[in-house]
Amino acid sequence: MTDFDPEKFEDKYANYFPELQRAYKQAFERMNDTYDSELVHAIDQQILNESEPFYDDGEFRIELPEAPLDRLTAVVVDDEKAEAVLERYVEAIEGELRSVFGLDEA
Repeated sequence: MTDFDPEKFEDKYANYFPELQRAYKQAFERMNDTYDSELVHAIDQQILNESEPFYDDGEFRIELPEAPLDRLTAVVVDDEKAEAVLERYVEAIEGELRSVFGLDEA
């Protein structure tokens, strides 16, 4: 577990890059074990590669690129399923960030 400083998170890539990588990787592995691996991989490579994690008001949030589902071209999937898996994936990343930084709700 890493000591977390919200002010340092403003320059997250300089201060917390390994922790960010670990959180995203762990979320990917969890999602890949549960959902269609082709869809998870496509979301990872075509949407989340342009996402940005933030820490605001005591919570992590993931900002997605504009029109994220329009970026999803590597798989054929209906928007409802893609949106549901993307939403769950974002929740998984936020949870992994809390875990990596020791901020899980007790």
